[in-house]
Amino acid sequence: MSEERSLNFIEEIIENDLNSGKYATLITRFPPEPNGYLHIGHAKAICLNFGLTKKYGGYTNLRFDDTNPVTEKTEYVNSQQEDIKWLGFQWKNELYTSDYFDTLYDYAVDLIKKDLAYVDHSTAEEIAALKGTPTEPGIGSTYRNRSVEENLDLFSRMKNGEFEDGICTLRAKIDMASPNMLMRDPILYRIKHAAHHRTGDKWCIYPMYDFAHGQSDSMETITHSICTLEYVSHRELYDWLIEKLGIFPSKQYEFARLNLSYTVMSKRKLLQLVNEDFVSGWNDPRMPTISGLRRRGYTPESIREFCDRIGIAKRENLIELGLLEFCVREHLNKTATRVMAVLDPIKLVITNYQKDQTEILIGENNPEAEDKGGTREIPFSNELWIEREDFMEEPAKKWFRLAPGSMVRLKHAYIVKCEDFKKDAEGNVTEIHCTYIPDTKSGADTSGINVKGTIHWVSRQHAKNAEIRLYDRLFTVESPDAEEGDFKDYLNPNSIEVIKQAYIEPYMSNASKDIRYQFIRKGYYCLDDDSTPELLIFNRTVSLKDAWAKTNK
Repeated sequence: MSEERSLNFIEEIIENDLNSGKYATLITRFPPEPNGYLHIGHAKAICLNFGLTKKYGGYTNLRFDDTNPVTEKTEYVNSQQEDIKWLGFQWKNELYTSDYFDTLYDYAVDLIKKDLAYVDHSTAEEIAALKGTPTEPGIGSTYRNRSVEENLDLFSRMKNGEFEDGICTLRAKIDMASPNMLMRDPILYRIKHAAHHRTGDKWCIYPMYDFAHGQSDSMETITHSICTLEYVSHRELYDWLIEKLGIFPSKQYEFARLNLSYTVMSKRKLLQLVNEDFVSGWNDPRMPTISGLRRRGYTPESIREFCDRIGIAKRENLIELGLLEFCVREHLNKTATRVMAVLDPIKLVITNYQKDQTEILIGENNPEAEDKGGTREIPFSNELWIEREDFMEEPAKKWFRLAPGSMVRLKHAYIVKCEDFKKDAEGNVTEIHCTYIPDTKSGADTSGINVKGTIHWVSRQHAKNAEIRLYDRLFTVESPDAEEGDFKDYLNPNSIEVIKQAYIEPYMSNASKDIRYQFIRKGYYCLDDDSTPELLIFNRTVSLKDAWAKTNK
């Protein structure tokens, strides 16, 4: 986190707590539910929790909130661990709410003994009907006044599997007239006969999030339990349970979650996109998941910078996707290896350059780096591939690329002059003929000739074939969740374009997934997981400039 900016409100609370001696050590936790892959919204929470203990000392626990066996998988546990490490963070303790199932059961028994919890045989519909409204008090269940002994017996029988799913629940006995609807006898345990990914069939009752959360925090002596704003109304119950159980008083604080334009953050909706094959998987490069962003070529540094820039606030707001793209452009500009790739090829023949001759030119890998990122060898010959858009048969005003009679510099090579071109029967240009000027070689130009345009190219003889996947925003509207109808109605039909026949420098034969590349004049790219030595596949991370802003104003 940057030391130059002012403290956010959570940092102010922590500094006051540490300076006053309230806590000797700052302890936070990141508690994802293993029911899906982590997304960019989770990255904000990860950077906050781990960043605070990095700044102030102390440590952060990773605790998997695995209280719903139906939706949780070990696959998700593994992916979430990988994502956190990739972002650059390391937890002190790897924990699971299921580690505490025995203790949580004992806590529930303690509440029953204090006549603060009861077993309710009401249906879910009956409980909802008796809950009241925000302006009208609720009505107590007919089971609310069961004796402590009866409740202890019934809860034990729930645990032993004597009841089917939905037959009864354990509810806290608080206040059916509370202005906070969550305090109107909330459910603490429900019956669910389902195998758990860690505990198997040991349990058939599982604690609700509100019962497990604060108590797990307390058992880990979490000093600052940081949640998103939707849990503000849950804080009263969090505090009530800790107080009635007489356990370590962890404290909950809330901040605004990340809402990002042109995407959705609900794991339920992201799972829909995966299950209904709108995307290729959780790590589809169009997905806002951390694994999707990683596959698309985003760097952990750029995501951490993005989270730092948006800051921590108490009010919800919509963050522009363009800011995330700006952060990755800024980082990749300093770190990406420059190479040449032609995505829409047209042949250029240099008529006065000897056939079958190959000249090795030298290119800087990154002019933004202090050592220029090293250099690479680039073969040059009399037949090249160039971008079709770099030639215009009838040039527009201020056209500085190739056209009949015009001159342009070939990147790292020579100045060439267009002499003529060929067309096919349909009138499409198929071949451009140029002559080169020998004394205009880059780095050794003695000609005195100045041209305003420079274009990239790849030697036709030496080029490697590549598939290029161009990704765009997943949705066509800024706030898919806020629109009428099904959010999937607003999916962008042009969110991916696949170029099957592109050409890249032979240097890229040894391209690595660990290296990010700038295809000169085209954008930033990375090697995709599907790539093989026989077929190189690259994903566009982001364009060189924000083209979306111009075309969608």
